[in-house]
Amino acid sequence: MLSCEDLMRSLQECVISGDRTPEHVRHTLRLFTDKLSQSSRSSVKRWKERCLEEAAQLLRVSEAQLGGLEESHLLLLVKLLLSMQLQTANISSACRKVDQMLQHLAKVDHQLVYRETRHCLLSMVQTDQILSFEHLQRACMFLEDSSVGREVWRESYLSLLNKVSELFPVVLQQESLRDGPLCYTAVKLCLQIFQLLSSEVAPLVWEKTHSSSAVHTILQALMDIILGQCCNRDTRLLAGTAVAMLINTAPESRAGGAAAWSLLQVSDSEPWLLTVGVLQIQYVLTGKDGVARLAVSRGLLTCCRPHILLSSHLDDTEMCLLLKGLFPLVYALCEEKLECHHFAFEVLTLWLKRVKECLAEIWRMTGVCLLPDNGSLQQQLVHIIWTNAESPVEGVPEFVRGAFCLLLDVYEKDCEHFCDTKKILYFTLLQRIIELPWETKAKYHRLCALLPHLGTDMVLDQYAAVPNHLLKCLSINHLAPCGSELYKCLIQQQRRELCDGSESRSELYLADQWARRWRPMLHEALMSDVTLLQNNSSTHLLPCTFQVFPSAVDHLLASLDPFAPGHLHAWACVMSSYRASTGGSPWALQGSSTLETLRLALGSADDKVRLAALNLLCCSPKTKDTPTTEEMSLMRMFIPQNLNCESSPFRQHFQAGVKRFVVRIRDGCLARVKGQKGKKKEDATHCEDILEQGIGFVEWLGQLPYSYLAPGHSYQRKKTVLLLLSVVLETCTDTWSPDKKKGQPPANIGSLIEHARQRGRWDFFSRTKQLVLLSCLEDSTNEIRELSAGLLLRFFPPSFPDDIATVLLIRTKQLLCCPRVQEAQMGALTMKLLLLKSQHRPEDGRLNGDFSVSSGSDSSSSCMMRFLVKELEEHYLTAKADMMLAARTKPIHGVVSALQRCLVEAGSSVYDTLDHSLTTEVLVLLESISLLLLGVLYGDHEACATENDAPPSFCDMGNAINSLIAQTSGGGQVDGEECVLLSEEHSLVLTCCWVSLKEIGIFLGSLVEKLLTEIKPSRHLLEKEDLIRASKVFKNILLKCRHWGAVEGCCIGFTKFCASLLSSSDPELRDIPAHMLKQGLQVVQCPRSTSVTRRAAGLPMLILCVVSAEEASKARPLLAHSMQTLLETAKTPVPENWDQTLDLPQVCAVHTLQALVRGSGVGVAVLQFAPPVAILSLTLLSSACWAMRNAALQLYSSLCSRMLGQRPSSEDSGPTQHGMSPAAFFFHYPALQPFLLGELRGAAQDLQAPPNEAKLHLQPSLYPVLTLLAQLQPGVQDSTETLSDFLPPLLQLAASPIYSVRVMASKSLVAMTPPSEYMNILVKLAAQLPGPEECCCHNRLHGQLLQMKAVLERALLSADSASPALSEVLSKVGESLWLVTEAQHCPLVRAVYLEVANLLRRFCCETYLSKISDILMHDLQTPQSGLQVGLSFFHQRAIRFLCADLKWASQIWNTFPAASPDLKLSLVTLVADGHGLQQTSLKEVMQRVLQSNLREALVSHSVEYRRTYLTALVAVMATGTESSLPQHRPQSDSPQEPVLSECLDLLLGDLEEQRGGPEFLSQALCATSLLLPQCSGSSLQISMLHRWCGVLECNRCSDGPEVLRMACAEALCVAGVSLMSHSLKKHCNLMIRLINTGLYLLQDQSQQVRLKAACFTSMLHHVRKGASQGSVYVMQVNQAVPLLLELLLEECFDAPGTLEVLLCHLPQSDLRRVLTEASETECFSLYEQDQTNVFAEPSVMSAHVLPHLLQMADKHSESSALAQSLSAWAEQSVEQVSDSLAVCKELQPAEILTPAWLSLLMDHCFHSTLCSLFTRATFLLRLLETCDGARRLCDPSSLCTSLQQVLSLLGQNGVHFPSALTAALAGERPL
Repeated sequence: MLSCEDLMRSLQECVISGDRTPEHVRHTLRLFTDKLSQSSRSSVKRWKERCLEEAAQLLRVSEAQLGGLEESHLLLLVKLLLSMQLQTANISSACRKVDQMLQHLAKVDHQLVYRETRHCLLSMVQTDQILSFEHLQRACMFLEDSSVGREVWRESYLSLLNKVSELFPVVLQQESLRDGPLCYTAVKLCLQIFQLLSSEVAPLVWEKTHSSSAVHTILQALMDIILGQCCNRDTRLLAGTAVAMLINTAPESRAGGAAAWSLLQVSDSEPWLLTVGVLQIQYVLTGKDGVARLAVSRGLLTCCRPHILLSSHLDDTEMCLLLKGLFPLVYALCEEKLECHHFAFEVLTLWLKRVKECLAEIWRMTGVCLLPDNGSLQQQLVHIIWTNAESPVEGVPEFVRGAFCLLLDVYEKDCEHFCDTKKILYFTLLQRIIELPWETKAKYHRLCALLPHLGTDMVLDQYAAVPNHLLKCLSINHLAPCGSELYKCLIQQQRRELCDGSESRSELYLADQWARRWRPMLHEALMSDVTLLQNNSSTHLLPCTFQVFPSAVDHLLASLDPFAPGHLHAWACVMSSYRASTGGSPWALQGSSTLETLRLALGSADDKVRLAALNLLCCSPKTKDTPTTEEMSLMRMFIPQNLNCESSPFRQHFQAGVKRFVVRIRDGCLARVKGQKGKKKEDATHCEDILEQGIGFVEWLGQLPYSYLAPGHSYQRKKTVLLLLSVVLETCTDTWSPDKKKGQPPANIGSLIEHARQRGRWDFFSRTKQLVLLSCLEDSTNEIRELSAGLLLRFFPPSFPDDIATVLLIRTKQLLCCPRVQEAQMGALTMKLLLLKSQHRPEDGRLNGDFSVSSGSDSSSSCMMRFLVKELEEHYLTAKADMMLAARTKPIHGVVSALQRCLVEAGSSVYDTLDHSLTTEVLVLLESISLLLLGVLYGDHEACATENDAPPSFCDMGNAINSLIAQTSGGGQVDGEECVLLSEEHSLVLTCCWVSLKEIGIFLGSLVEKLLTEIKPSRHLLEKEDLIRASKVFKNILLKCRHWGAVEGCCIGFTKFCASLLSSSDPELRDIPAHMLKQGLQVVQCPRSTSVTRRAAGLPMLILCVVSAEEASKARPLLAHSMQTLLETAKTPVPENWDQTLDLPQVCAVHTLQALVRGSGVGVAVLQFAPPVAILSLTLLSSACWAMRNAALQLYSSLCSRMLGQRPSSEDSGPTQHGMSPAAFFFHYPALQPFLLGELRGAAQDLQAPPNEAKLHLQPSLYPVLTLLAQLQPGVQDSTETLSDFLPPLLQLAASPIYSVRVMASKSLVAMTPPSEYMNILVKLAAQLPGPEECCCHNRLHGQLLQMKAVLERALLSADSASPALSEVLSKVGESLWLVTEAQHCPLVRAVYLEVANLLRRFCCETYLSKISDILMHDLQTPQSGLQVGLSFFHQRAIRFLCADLKWASQIWNTFPAASPDLKLSLVTLVADGHGLQQTSLKEVMQRVLQSNLREALVSHSVEYRRTYLTALVAVMATGTESSLPQHRPQSDSPQEPVLSECLDLLLGDLEEQRGGPEFLSQALCATSLLLPQCSGSSLQISMLHRWCGVLECNRCSDGPEVLRMACAEALCVAGVSLMSHSLKKHCNLMIRLINTGLYLLQDQSQQVRLKAACFTSMLHHVRKGASQGSVYVMQVNQAVPLLLELLLEECFDAPGTLEVLLCHLPQSDLRRVLTEASETECFSLYEQDQTNVFAEPSVMSAHVLPHLLQMADKHSESSALAQSLSAWAEQSVEQVSDSLAVCKELQPAEILTPAWLSLLMDHCFHSTLCSLFTRATFLLRLLETCDGARRLCDPSSLCTSLQQVLSLLGQNGVHFPSALTAALAGERPL
């Protein structure tokens, strides 16, 4: 058949261009063929489908016109569509769209369509050649997706079957074919034939007269595949489905059942005869991997009709296939540990579905209940579901969940049918669920399934802890989804039950019932301090609450006060969730106060509050709900204030919210543009106003980003505005993105764009905007560069203007030759951008004159590739001649990265870019470069070329580079002192080498992957020899380079390389990775002459990359072989006399095993080898070789993490255990149970020696075993009681002489003890506590107490105080009170006993507690003689115990002055840790004591004591929350005046002299600030204040320690507010200094410092409003800056220092100096100097300061002092401002872009200097206009004209300024 292009051409010539065809038909066909042509050319699936859909619409419209076409013309159209269908055979959805078009043509002439389709299909089967992969795809497509195709195949099915039967023997003979896509597609075709042509196939199978050898051959081939002749698991499973589908064609159930029973013999080990109708095949099962049984059972359950599944075996009615044949098979598969375990549970779910479907028939056949209580079937199902609910295998828990639901449904039907009202199983399961610990994820899924069968009242009455456990779940990420799902199920079930009654219930009544159970829980969650709980409750609980109970919003809002701490976030969450869920108007809920509360939330300092408020503002269920004027006004305020937020999640949510808002504007405006016609005048005017508002908002938002993209702005601001720009361009331009499923602009967006452009708006793609984005291509962060490039590519014109392309090419060449990696990456990205956007060829700006690119038929991409290859060759030759020169000027890695970008990422076909010669040239060049660079690191190119030598050590590499530097500089090796810092030259060479090797690895792997993925049979760009050469490059880098950066980068490419080869159909190519793996394993096994490293360098990574590249659906033979080889190697005994300087093969094998265990690519697959690897690692811990022990411990640690899965994490500190219970762990790894138990028993046995013998028998594996057991999830009942054997040895290990073993044994005991045994264990341990006269082993006693403590912590979570066992424990503990007295000589024993007593405190009597407190007080007050190990720890525990009681706490604090130094330190440490701060009366006691003893503490010689003391003092004096004002304390609380002054003097002296370190100084500053307001003497206070302000000014600098800057901000909060409100009213100078400090701190790079400074501003604002009490509303940082500036002007506008403060926040404005620095020759240094404060943005600060400068200018007449200072400034500045403006005019950017101007646009100082210049110029202009005396300095009109001209000139050439500057420059008054 002709190609699509030829047929389109013929149609064009004959029909569309012909005169005999009507014009309207020709027009339609022209559009139709255009759409087909676009679809044919596109490689993007979604674009193909869109074009085909549009073509189909055209054909549907013109269906009546097609009847008038001549038959020859119609024939061309049919042929064209058939050709399109063949072309899209691998895209099912596209094929169906083409088939729809063919069906339209069939309505015109069915016979013609049928005839052409038949001709097309018969050409595939009526040939001597076997079916190819393409033929199979097409045959499948015509069967599945073509109605006419099915008709043809129904007629020609015998021919098709014969061709398939001829194919299978050929396929199964070759491994590459049977394991590849050809075999899979052949099986798929068989399945479709048996399914869609069942009536034609059936006689061939079930009737002797029609039997067919072809079907026999096919069946035999399918069975061979099922039984393992094919390794591809997916193919085997599909073959099982195909055979089952063949059985399903049986005309009667008896025959089908017999065939199914025959097929089930696949599970037998004996030879068996498969009989399917008249077809018989003899088989012997050769292997037993489980996949064959899986395929058969899966196929039968999927395909067979019920009457086949219920058929009996050999007339035995009880032998039902479904119950007696399939269930044992399915159950056995679930019990086995298959690699494809999730398929087994998929089959179990299928089995339960089929049972549920056939339940009525099963009852009829058996006459009894299917799942009787205590029946074996019920028990087996519950067991297999219960034990696998926590499986770590992906997919298993989900299938288990579905199986559990089905089991409950079947049981329900069973009980209903047999009138069983007890339903015991439900209550049994509920009790088991309740007993599970709350951390068990499966607990909540099971409850969800059980809930409909029991009802909410029953579940909540029996399980009252549900709300509490739900809150805990929502505090942990991995439990939040299941917890929220349970909540949703509970409230849905509650509503169903409430509405089930006959009387209708109002929504208010329903909401009242909801609130009775759930409002307290939801309120607690929303108000929680735990961020995760807050977020998850608002994200998961609120939406479903309002969907089920809409009126619940009133109950929630009634309990919230937006002005109370924490309530504002909850309010915003409730309101936004209500609006999004119900569509109800939030503004009607609380009247006019809603908008005011929303403004507060939008300006909050808390990101969460602002996001929730933004969500309220933006969300709406209807996208056509146009935002109101008020909403748009709020958004215009909100967006600029939130551009520099540090939080990445905030930016993502911010972008999403703004996008929803803009979509609402767009869709609302679009609806009004469409509906404008026919409206009344009033409506039209209103509509026009809304359009103007919407279009104006989008215009403003589209302009905003360009003001903040210049260099000098923070990364956060740039990232945010680029995201916002992408929102505008994605939403409001006519740009369709094929890769996006959602979020595409509507098809009629063009009408709105045209409407906006008629008003002069929405010019999104102007040249000046393009220049701004181009300046971002050299940003220091990769994200900004990628985002900018992406926007330029997606939305801006398809090619650059000539001048831009030329300048960019020059700039790119410079960057590619830069030694800095970051700048080289910039060049690579720009080169890719040039390739995709520009049609310029490299010769337009070539680097050297002798290189040219042939102009001819070569594409621009091909020319670019040749240019880059030539450039790479130049870099290589330079490096070969002079490595130092190359490292500076031609460092290789930039060009390699550019090749990677242009060849692999550019999107075009690599076959259009490369030919074989160029490909070979690239490979040879890469090999040469890699050998050269490795030779540099070796220091010997010949040694590098050999196979046997190990890579050089880091020392050798350093020496080699130093030698190279010495040779280049002309001298020998320099002797002398060794410098610990690398020289600039050394860094240049090393970076050049390792980065180039890394880029070579990445590029080579990606290139091979792309070449093999896009392979064309007609062109071979890669031969086997080329791939072998590439493999050697990888091998050399991985085995001969030690630098981890190079190895890691190379691994990325090498994995792609191996995956491409292993998925190839060519067996020779698949052998290349296998051969490399074999070589790698040989290297592991061979001893080396020198050390590689302890962790074997890149060798493990080579092996990991190969096995990771295997297809997951296959058997992974390479992984199995590698694991087996490595295990055997590691087990080999270590030689007795081993050289510690050499790597042992055994050690290397263990490190390689660790790499495989940790590798994400094989993480799950490696679990099948977990038991032998764990046993090996634990065994090797006893090795005599230290390197082996070290490697084994690392392997064991990695394996435990892999076996246990990801540890649950809550926000603060989650549980130390993982989510897997002991029973589940040993169910999945049964081989580990006897081994671990043996290790424990062995260790315990060693402790049973006679008392007079030593017991320190070290067992290296003991502690790791205990660590593993301790990480298992405690509290899970062991139904089988198989784990009880672990308890005796764990109890015996309490006597271990090793402290850490005793601790870990106690934790392991908790994990391994079922909850039912907690009290028995405690009673047993308590009974063993000795009396005072009994002889005891201290280790054993300590260990037993540790075990009691650990079990108590768990048991008391649900203990009953009336329990007899608990009473017995209390009695025994009380009798052992002597253990806390001095009679017990071991402080550690005393401390643990005290902890046990503290746990039991709430159950103990007052007499006992009083006794123990008396003992502790006496002990603490008794002087200690000598040192005693553990005594300090006991004292700390004693103090904690006493301080839990207010009476004893006060008593011990009153004895503070007489206490020992250690006791004092323990007490202040307790306070510093936050203990006791919640009790007001105790806090007052502590404050009094600490203040009265402050002087003594400050003169102490112990820095630790002084620091801790001050920390404690600050903690008790602080007011508690940052949102509360500092309170004036009573004078009685303060130290006496002389003492206070002396303390302040000491503190300020330490601060001024910087004595004691940052931590101490920060606490000293906070303490000083708390004490300072208490100083009463006015003159003394002012002098102290000056010193204090000086300290703040000294420590606010961004280059100082962050802890001190934070202390400065806290000092402003605790002292600055009260001082500025009372003491400093008459001292403007001090007030100005404090405000200036606040301004600096608001620009600090630390977010915490900025927030604290914003808190200071908020407190000031709160006080100035007259609100001296109540909670302080903390505003956002960006609101605090203008507020603080406003305060400065209000209070001190005429003070001498005010103008200086404002001007000091402006950057330099000396433009000449900036231009001089920018024009200087660039240096070749490797690193740039980092900025001290990356958050500070001079340009933004200029915009903040300018309105206040202008305000000062306007107030000059109010103060003579102010007028004088302004005039003085004007005289000083007028000359510099005029000069800088003249310089701006001299710049005169040309009409075409120049390299010099592009460099300026990318200079980080240029933009900020211009902002400063225009700020000063505008200020000067205002002074000239308003001050009469200043006009003599300069003519205001000429200055204004100059400013406007320069502004316009710069604006046209890519320089944009903040709106505050542009408004002022345009003559508008910002204030």
